Amino acid sequence: MQTTKEFIYGVLLGILGIVLFSSKAVMVKLAYQYKVDTISILLIRMLFSFPFYIIIAYLYRKQNREIAIKNKDYAWVIFFGFVGYYLASYFDFVGLTYIKASLERIILFLYPTIVLLLNRFFLKQPINKIQGGAIALTYLGIVIAFWDEVAISGNDTYIGGFFILLSAITYASYLVGSGWLIPKFGVMKFTAYAMIVSCICVFIHYSIISKVDLFSFSWEVYFLGFLIAVFATVIPSFLVSASIKMISSSNFAIVAGIGPISTIILAAIFLNERLTFLQLFGALAVIIGILLVSLKKPKTKE
Repeated sequence: MQTTKEFIYGVLLGILGIVLFSSKAVMVKLAYQYKVDTISILLIRMLFSFPFYIIIAYLYRKQNREIAIKNKDYAWVIFFGFVGYYLASYFDFVGLTYIKASLERIILFLYPTIVLLLNRFFLKQPINKIQGGAIALTYLGIVIAFWDEVAISGNDTYIGGFFILLSAITYASYLVGSGWLIPKFGVMKFTAYAMIVSCICVFIHYSIISKVDLFSFSWEVYFLGFLIAVFATVIPSFLVSASIKMISSSNFAIVAGIGPISTIILAAIFLNERLTFLQLFGALAVIIGILLVSLKKPKTKE
């Protein structure tokens, strides 16, 4: 039986993980100030992350050996690593060249609603009235925040928002499609394999299109790339997994609501970004809508 102390510890781990994840957009924006291009900073992030996931894959190589894994299962891992981590990350980094870090996090926070919509259209899973209203509320919040930002920053906001939305859609597609693979491989093993695929995709992408010397940037770019890889990617992935295990995914959904809030605060401190009253109102609508979507999922055995 779970103790109060264990629950509090799980919540704290979840908060720390979400805050670290939320810091990624801020650190990417800081890196862009040193004239680094999108694929280069993404490559630097993956180069620092790659050894960690190789080690994780090796340590968990014997996990779930009693379950028969077919060649087509590995093919699906490659596909979802390409879609869920490579494409989602690339679209996210491109979008951040056009819009605020705080607005990026608000848009990315839509992915639970996209999961619901994908499940409805492709898996025929019903959406109840509360979920439907919550989805409408979240998109109303996005329209409010976006409309005000376009008036301030111009049409580049549309481009940035489009790429961030693509990132949310590809990540949601990964969540919907990979759910049946995770029990076969185990969470750690599957995540490590998918991230390794993502890293290789970024390496290939860079080698094909980039003509920039990887060693031509200032030391700040490599330092930020290291921080993004370790403190905004690897460490929070473990913290979030541990938190979900300790407090359940439903309770973690509530904790995850601090994601956009923490990004807004961090962006204000490190990037001097300020959201208008209308944008804050839109962000609040998105957060409330996502919490309603997350809390009203059908109950399942944890």
